[in-house]
Amino acid sequence: MRGIVYTGSSAEVTDRLEVASPGPGQVKVKIEAAGVCHSDLSVIDGTIPWKAPSVLGHEGAGVVTEVGEGVRSVKVGDHVVIATLASCGVCRACSTGHPTWCIHTLGNVSTPFTYDGQPASNFAAASVFAEYTVVQEVQAVPIDPDVPFTSACLIGCGVLTGVGAVLNRARVAAGDTAAVFGVGGVGLNVIQGLRLCAASRIVAVDTVAAKETLARQFGATHFVDASSVDAAKEIRAIVPHGPRSVAGALGPGGVKWSFDCVGHPAVLRSALDALDWGGTAVAIGIPPRGAEVAVDVNSLAYVDRGLIGCRYGSARPHQDIPLMVELYRQGRLMLDELVTATAPLEGFRDIVEAMHEGKLARGVLNIAGS
Repeated sequence: MRGIVYTGSSAEVTDRLEVASPGPGQVKVKIEAAGVCHSDLSVIDGTIPWKAPSVLGHEGAGVVTEVGEGVRSVKVGDHVVIATLASCGVCRACSTGHPTWCIHTLGNVSTPFTYDGQPASNFAAASVFAEYTVVQEVQAVPIDPDVPFTSACLIGCGVLTGVGAVLNRARVAAGDTAAVFGVGGVGLNVIQGLRLCAASRIVAVDTVAAKETLARQFGATHFVDASSVDAAKEIRAIVPHGPRSVAGALGPGGVKWSFDCVGHPAVLRSALDALDWGGTAVAIGIPPRGAEVAVDVNSLAYVDRGLIGCRYGSARPHQDIPLMVELYRQGRLMLDELVTATAPLEGFRDIVEAMHEGKLARGVLNIAGS
């Protein structure tokens, strides 16, 4: 079997993989397409410490080929999106509709693969950079077969993370103002989530000026080139409180919501500085472990500003994935437009290079066509 393996120092395209048959409560999926996300790159560069060898990829869609004992929600032949949340389904968090809080979804590493005959771990409970993978039943969410796999695969991470942060975590109201820091795959989905919520002003922020066209295509009303200006000051100018606005750290002006999709302390601080009174910054991007952000607590406490984290869009996959598919079929959610490059497994490094250069919304690997 072919796939991409993290060896501890790099990612290798190999045909020396095997995958086990599904056990009780598990599902085997033939992967058709997989999106390349920065989290995969974070394993390779060490930002996310991970055991090697392991099979990469966590944003995929495919066809069920085999089910284990006791599986009832999917059957052979079903088209599915793979969710990364291997939640238990019975704890308090799961039972109250918060599977991203389920402790069983962290550190959930197993070895369904062998690489050169030796055990190989999964990644993010998914490992979709392979021709076949084995996941828990709860992770395989059925979708309509008329949705292209190259678009459907993106729902599994980038779409759920971005749109979910807006709909589920922030619960943005119509007319709210927002700034989105980082116009990559997740940032574009935050932008279109804000559009779906009828946010009045959506300010996209990036250091690559060429991303303005894409940002506006997905719903941004303004664009700030952070390579040439102070982004927070520019956002306050775009969304002022009024002609009598008070200057200074506690002065009003700025946005109701800001979303850090980059995962860098300086970016998160800028997202906080861009907030109006009563505004909230949402931390989505993942920095290296131990990263900290400094903030004047008075600028939060005196005027009800806040900072919250958001894991995986606070998603409820079996509710949210069908919703994303329905919005896509209605023409309200842009999926096809996110796919700016496709490649076989061997093209992985080309997609990675284009990502580093800021040229892609999302690159997709055609696993079945490799």
